[in-house]
Amino acid sequence: MPEADAVPTIVIDRELCMGSGMCIVYAPATFAHDDETKAVVVDPQGDPIAAILNAVQACPTSAIKLVTDDNDDENHDENHGEGA
Repeated sequence: MPEADAVPTIVIDRELCMGSGMCIVYAPATFAHDDETKAVVVDPQGDPIAAILNAVQACPTSAIKLVTDDNDDENHDENHGEGA
């Protein structure tokens, strides 16, 4: 179980991001749009973790992930195929 004060890393897949702005609606102090209307993190601790989780869940393309040390490998398994 992660530590209560552990701050997850917010990862945005820019290929998946369509710029809907839902992340900004739920966590406006954490997310913004860049000049390509893609989501960017402006302050990883700008909003309460509950708001950030809502923003992650609200993303229509699942472009935002929260990564902690204990699940970092889990999120990258798709990049490391098994067997061949």
